[in-house]
Amino acid sequence: MLKVGMPRALFFYEYYPFWKTFFEELGAKVIISERTTKTIVDEGVRVCIDEACLPVKVFHGHVIDLKTKVDYIFIPRLTSIAEGEYICPKFGGLPDMIKSSIEGLPHIISTEINVRDSFSRIFNSIRDIGKYFCPHTGKIIKAYKKATQAYLNNKQQFRGGIPGWIIDKNSKGQTIQNFNYLNVGLLGHPYNIYDSYVNMNIIKKLEKSMVNSITPEMLDEEVLNKKALTLRKKMFWTFGRRILGAAMYFIERKDIHGIIYIMSFGCGLDSFICDMVERRAREAGIPFTVFVLDEHTGEAGVDTRVEAFIDMIRWRSRNENYVSTYG
Repeated sequence: MLKVGMPRALFFYEYYPFWKTFFEELGAKVIISERTTKTIVDEGVRVCIDEACLPVKVFHGHVIDLKTKVDYIFIPRLTSIAEGEYICPKFGGLPDMIKSSIEGLPHIISTEINVRDSFSRIFNSIRDIGKYFCPHTGKIIKAYKKATQAYLNNKQQFRGGIPGWIIDKNSKGQTIQNFNYLNVGLLGHPYNIYDSYVNMNIIKKLEKSMVNSITPEMLDEEVLNKKALTLRKKMFWTFGRRILGAAMYFIERKDIHGIIYIMSFGCGLDSFICDMVERRAREAGIPFTVFVLDEHTGEAGVDTRVEAFIDMIRWRSRNENYVSTYG
């Protein structure tokens, strides 16, 4: 049985259920890299160019973790995942970055996926990927349909909370709401929100502080699109649209007590979107803070900032009505 490796980074947190089902339906065994550790980060930093953002460096480390365990490593050349939109160009150059930075790799499946002009083009890419494991187009079509259903099922599972396969291999998942807790909107790219090593386990830290974390993936796609349309211009970055749509939704909800934006140092998209979200949150009077991550981020600093932010929200809810307006 052929083994295909999926690095536990970047697009993994969005599309793992789809590709796992697709490859297994075609008779391949899917191997995913270990959860992010200091060793994985250090290895990625060692081989990757200095100018890359932390998620790309982490991705390199996960590829190194896989390279001796599999026959193929799946690194598609992602250009666009939605009609009329783009994603970060680093996704498009990722296969070339990996090949030039890491030696001794197995074959890289680097088929381009670009649906900007027409979503119908997706099947050509799916067929080309499937041919690595099965010559029969009919079987590839069936695998694609089952994979699509697995992807939609995972989206639905997110409506009730964060699936356990993301947070902890032994977890049943985190529920979306505990009515005795504060509610905080957690914004950012999925690979920053759900990689517990990279973000210093912020979701569990918030949970210990009696805070519900509500992420964009927990919201209906129609809600995100509708709220994103309230902007003056169309957002042509797919993840940027989702983040802004979620931010607009959080700002309108009366039971959201604050917003935390998790971003990577050096991310041009995040620096632009974060500023827009902060302006809207300040105008609405919603507490907002941003955590900027890189390979030098220390857990003690994150602990202090989380505690201070939550304490500020609770102090505000207790005392805001008693603050004098004099002066």
